[in-house]
Amino acid sequence: MTTTPKPAPSAKKAQDAAAPRPIPEFEGVHDVWPRGDRLSAVRSAAATYRERFVQQGRIHAVRSFDIAAAPYPTRFGFHGAALAVNPFVSIVNRMLVVQFDGFDGEPKTLVWEPTVAAGTAQAPFYAQLKRLAGDFLTEHVFARFYQDPNTVLPSCGLRPEDVDFVSFDHLHVQDVRMIMGSTRTIPGERAPREALFPRARLLVHRRELGTFESTHPMQWAWYVDGGMDGVPPERVTAFDGDVELGVGVSLLWTPGHTDGNHSLVLNTPDGVWVSSENGISADNWQPELSRIPGVRRHAAFYGHEVVPNANTLEDSLNQYDSMVKEKTLADPSRRDPRWLQILPSSELAPFKRHWPVRPSFLHGGLNYGELTPAGGRR
Repeated sequence: MTTTPKPAPSAKKAQDAAAPRPIPEFEGVHDVWPRGDRLSAVRSAAATYRERFVQQGRIHAVRSFDIAAAPYPTRFGFHGAALAVNPFVSIVNRMLVVQFDGFDGEPKTLVWEPTVAAGTAQAPFYAQLKRLAGDFLTEHVFARFYQDPNTVLPSCGLRPEDVDFVSFDHLHVQDVRMIMGSTRTIPGERAPREALFPRARLLVHRRELGTFESTHPMQWAWYVDGGMDGVPPERVTAFDGDVELGVGVSLLWTPGHTDGNHSLVLNTPDGVWVSSENGISADNWQPELSRIPGVRRHAAFYGHEVVPNANTLEDSLNQYDSMVKEKTLADPSRRDPRWLQILPSSELAPFKRHWPVRPSFLHGGLNYGELTPAGGRR
């Protein structure tokens, strides 16, 4: 019988030091009952964690890259609150490249949201939209393609093997096989896909993986069928709850939009930023400042401090709490301190044809520091 040797204690210790570590401030807050008390607990825990988070230090660098603009029903973007002429808007997906120090003392590189447009098109929602609206509207009017994830790294002096981690806030419209590689051939292709980032591990909430294992009818339209098939298990790191990746980088569990939704939190020279798809515009988190017709009035009528992005309604109360969690962490914008530094991972495009549903404040991306090969690894 062959046995697998156990790693040496020093190797195991280094591995543990590099692993995501739980954030104790949030332990149990999502179980508080009744729901009004849960919201208070989430807000309080976020304020407490923020104090420790900012004291740990900052990331080295982050840059965002526009990948593609995709059509999106206006009524989803603002939970039916926006008064619109056009039934569709376009949202711009952005990929972030983040470099930071791990808790093991080694530099790390995270790629956040490396969406492959060819995979997104296979999600049932977009596949059916294309059949109904036709190629011209879906591909030439509402959609724009800027660049593929595999062309981004060479443009900023990095190699695919420089990437340590890959993550998405959730796996709606993602074909993970096209990013992390697969041992199985995707139907219609000739050979299994190679990983875009050969050294990287996918960081994903355990509940998001569970959705691929057994998708509910209310979730079906947004997940690519078989999108995890053949992805090597050793390339995937599943986590529970809220975790820290390293100095100035955390993944906060923000359930509601999906069961396993999580948000990226970064400490930068301009303070704390949050990246999330709980909204598609700054208006979602601060409806009291919104100039989009209907949004401010809707929030005031119902006494809401946020207006969720609502293409799914897995748990709207949880999503509300999660958006408050994000607001509590984020710093005011240096460009306009009325607005918080919450960057939608897919941000409402300011195209004229969307009138009057255009962002009241456009973040447009992030750019801090200088990206270096292998995160500065020597």
